[in-house]
Amino acid sequence: MLSQSAQERLHRVGATLFERGWLSSNNVLITGSRGPSALIDSGYCSHADQTLALVGGCLRGCRLDLLLNTHLHSDHCGGNAALQRRHPGMQTLIPSGQADAVRVWDTEALSYAHTGQECPCFVFDGVLRPGDSLLLGDWNWEVHGAKGHDPHAVVLYQPDNGVLLSADALWQNGFGVVFPELEGLAAFQEVGETLDCIESLAPAVVIPGHGTAFDDLSPAIARARSRLHRFMNFPEQHLRHAHKVLIKFKLLDCREIEFSNLLQWVDQTPYLSKAASTSRLAPEQWVEELLSELERGGAIKRKGQWIADL
Repeated sequence: MLSQSAQERLHRVGATLFERGWLSSNNVLITGSRGPSALIDSGYCSHADQTLALVGGCLRGCRLDLLLNTHLHSDHCGGNAALQRRHPGMQTLIPSGQADAVRVWDTEALSYAHTGQECPCFVFDGVLRPGDSLLLGDWNWEVHGAKGHDPHAVVLYQPDNGVLLSADALWQNGFGVVFPELEGLAAFQEVGETLDCIESLAPAVVIPGHGTAFDDLSPAIARARSRLHRFMNFPEQHLRHAHKVLIKFKLLDCREIEFSNLLQWVDQTPYLSKAASTSRLAPEQWVEELLSELERGGAIKRKGQWIADL
């Protein structure tokens, strides 16, 4: 539970956290009397109606001025299109490194084709660059680069109140899958550099992209570094973890799926089909092993040929 001091800091910056779980990222609404209202990240597309309801209920008829994305994974920007339709005067800001991909809607460069996930096409009005400072609500927020989980990701920091919106760069118990590593691109060092950056900022309270807000930074950093060192020493563990995360995400979305349909989806999802094709096992056996590990971990349940999310 957050300390009273941490709660007061969130209140001062006008931040309302919508803690969404794991299919959708957390959303943070920032309001104030001096500057624009802003929503940071918009969740997954199948939760767009819920996102609209949460934001609308908090705004109570007031205007939403800005939508910012910390990065463009589908669980962080899948609600962008719905929000743009609901709030036509709203401006959308995205990380600068993916502006060209959004402009031409390149689903491979944006990862949606590779992950087997969906994201309705949206447009943008401006970009976020590391080193930028922008007024959200009543306070100026700094934009910091957060490479690793995504090479174009950013985090937002309010220095006067020590509030960090860390997206998937730091959770209370780890960080997000290092997706460049799935493409054979070295990125573990960048995860470490981002953790160093966050530690140097020394935020008093952190709102992560998934999970609850927390104010015990040092233990969280230590847990993240321990996880990172394990993945650096045993990169195959990270790959295995990533493949299970993608399957779990699919189950979070569809709730249950027949094994034959899951196999078909795996075959059509490059991050998974490539790993299955290079395994010593047949694709069916490879998927069965992942499902067995997920079931032992209490993440799914098997019912004959059906796989259900838990």
